[in-house]
Amino acid sequence: MKWQGRRGSSNIEDRRRSGGARRAGGIGGIAGVLILLAGWYFGVDTSQFVDLGGGGVQSSQSAEITPEDERAAEFVSVTLADTEDVWTDIFARQVGQPYSPPTLVLFKGQTRSACGGASAATGPFYCPPERKAYLDTEFFVTLDQRLGASGDFAAAYVVAHEIAHHVQNELGILGQVNQLRAQMSEADSNAMSVRVELQADCFSGIWTRATQARFASLERGDIEEAINAAAQIGDDTLQRNAGQRVQPHTFTHGTSAQRQRWFRRGLESGNLADCDTFAINQL
Repeated sequence: MKWQGRRGSSNIEDRRRSGGARRAGGIGGIAGVLILLAGWYFGVDTSQFVDLGGGGVQSSQSAEITPEDERAAEFVSVTLADTEDVWTDIFARQVGQPYSPPTLVLFKGQTRSACGGASAATGPFYCPPERKAYLDTEFFVTLDQRLGASGDFAAAYVVAHEIAHHVQNELGILGQVNQLRAQMSEADSNAMSVRVELQADCFSGIWTRATQARFASLERGDIEEAINAAAQIGDDTLQRNAGQRVQPHTFTHGTSAQRQRWFRRGLESGNLADCDTFAINQL
């Protein structure tokens, strides 16, 4: 992905060097690898569905910022800027309303959100009441070295997926889903969550298509990196890698094949209407 020297976003809240705590305005060896895998399976991207409380204390432990952290922060800033430009255009053409971009919170170690705690174990997530996405800059190292999803566009796919949740929030989808899930059984609620996540993957594909058309920033192999990342964080793959039996009724994000399929669908179509995961029976 060609990103060096390009515009970065101003909608970045960098907490990596902050120490202590401050008031928040709103909302929360092998063994280590398995803990991370289990954390992603049970925590990544699911914060939009938790019981949303008010207020709280934000905290971010002071940590050493490495050159790799700085490079990751610059990369995220450029990728976020790309999402701002692309979704502003798509909303104008396909939705007929202005797009209001989210803030992306960078942290290292742990911090607090209105949707709960954020750490390496929870993975990146989006918090709707705050309209903020949260990302630990060390996540990209783990994505590459422990989850087997290497390449800069694999990282871009992760950022695009979280921003896609913001797009869903802007469209009113997340609010409707939360109301429905509150009245469902756990299994049905999980199934609804899968549809939300697969739609976000589809929106990520739309963003990828539009980014290439607008900036010509993709390089050979970038699409394959994103598709591989989608496979590596499928529910079935994460359960197997964590040494668990695959249990479809517990899925909250979709299988590897489903995540790849819906990303491709958005990539090939470019139309929001083709990402309606709630209107079909077979995902």
